Amino acid sequence: MAAKIAFIGAGNMAGAIVEGILRGGAAAAADIVMADISPARLAELAAKHGVRTTASNADAVRGADTVFLAVKPQQLPEAIAQAAGAFAADQLVASICAGVTTARLESMLPGRIVRVMPNLPALAGAGVAAVCRGSRATEADADAVCALLAGTGTVVRAEEAQMDAVTGLSGSGPGYVFAFIEALEAAGLAQGFAPDAARRMAVGTVLGAATLAAARPDVPPAEWRRRVSSPGGTTLAGLAAMEARGFSAAVDAAVRAATARSAELAGG
Repeated sequence: MAAKIAFIGAGNMAGAIVEGILRGGAAAAADIVMADISPARLAELAAKHGVRTTASNADAVRGADTVFLAVKPQQLPEAIAQAAGAFAADQLVASICAGVTTARLESMLPGRIVRVMPNLPALAGAGVAAVCRGSRATEADADAVCALLAGTGTVVRAEEAQMDAVTGLSGSGPGYVFAFIEALEAAGLAQGFAPDAARRMAVGTVLGAATLAAARPDVPPAEWRRRVSSPGGTTLAGLAAMEARGFSAAVDAAVRAATARSAELAGG
């Protein structure tokens, strides 16, 4: 009998995970049930993916082998209360609720808890997700969740103590990259390019560099930087101008600030 996977919450990230599960062949649409307060969103996902849907959290959770908690952190207590009695000790629960620790989840639920920190590019199958397990979960549980997430992009293992830093690096990281693309685009406009051309060049440049780095993981990014930086050339001039204005320090400060804010939010 196929494993049943339930989702409490059917927002963008839940939809991206479902799409990844189906893309990777980790489960069939008939084995996935999604619960949400929005009938329109459920109808959209049912039409797009063929998954089953329900307005009842309890109906979704009851009998599920794996439950994904995919609601906003402030909605979590109510979402769990609505499924009171449906959760079971033999269930694997994967939470993508930002800032909610496995210890807190274990105090609220009877199952084996695995925490996941995904990021926005999962919507395009190019995300990064970090996975850590709670005290009741096994390595096999964490591996199972990693396998379900494989179709969403890159999946890495982390410790609970690292999850705030995960948020600061890969969780918030797409925002930093989008800001860099914005800055490249604006610089292109300042050099007289048409808006469409400036955006295509900026996005294509970042995509191309990231694709090359991903295609050759044996080559460190620093080496690619060296290869594109001819002595006395244009790239070195540009890099020197960025560093003179604190580029590396700004990136480090961004990750540190986002990590600290994640810790503050986790602490309530």
